[in-house]
Amino acid sequence: MKTQMKFLLAPAMLLLSGAGLWGQATKMAVIDMQAAIANTKEGQAQIAELQKKYGPKEQEFQKRAQDIQTKQDQLKKTQNTISDEAKASLEAEITRLKTALQRDTDDAQADSEADQQKMLQLVGGKVVQAVTKYSQDNQIMIVFDLSSQPNNLVCCASAPDITRDVIALYDKMNAAGGTAAAPTASAPAATKPAAPPARPAGTAAPAK
Repeated sequence: MKTQMKFLLAPAMLLLSGAGLWGQATKMAVIDMQAAIANTKEGQAQIAELQKKYGPKEQEFQKRAQDIQTKQDQLKKTQNTISDEAKASLEAEITRLKTALQRDTDDAQADSEADQQKMLQLVGGKVVQAVTKYSQDNQIMIVFDLSSQPNNLVCCASAPDITRDVIALYDKMNAAGGTAAAPTASAPAATKPAAPPARPAGTAAPAK
């Protein structure tokens, strides 16, 4: 299951005002906040940590789901030849395994989403600071976030996309922190943060 991370930090339109900015700035620009968060060096390091933490869990859940499927196939093939007692025992085991897998998947999903929100609060807040500084330095009054939902921007052909510039400024502003980053090409535009662990086939989504 590929669950897209929800970005709650950046509004559809960031109104950035600093000392004297409103009196001077007349330009507007656009940014992809999701790409900016995901492609800063700190964001990449945080995403790598999430993948390292939850990747093994996803593999474990997939293996357990396959084992359950194997037992279901076994039951289907032998249900007319085995005793009622053996059939009931196998059905009970399958139910127990499904219940345990559902519970563990739900727990991992909740933990993953909580860790993702912590990452967003950490990195996303700093990205907004970088956007503010870039806008002040370049006399930009309004910055539209192209990645927000809903996105009310209809046409902005002449507005510059400042995503790459903000990523570079973010890394410069936060270089002193010594944040380790995974090797990457120059500011890819569409990298997404890690998704929560995949939900194995046959398990229901948790109630919202």
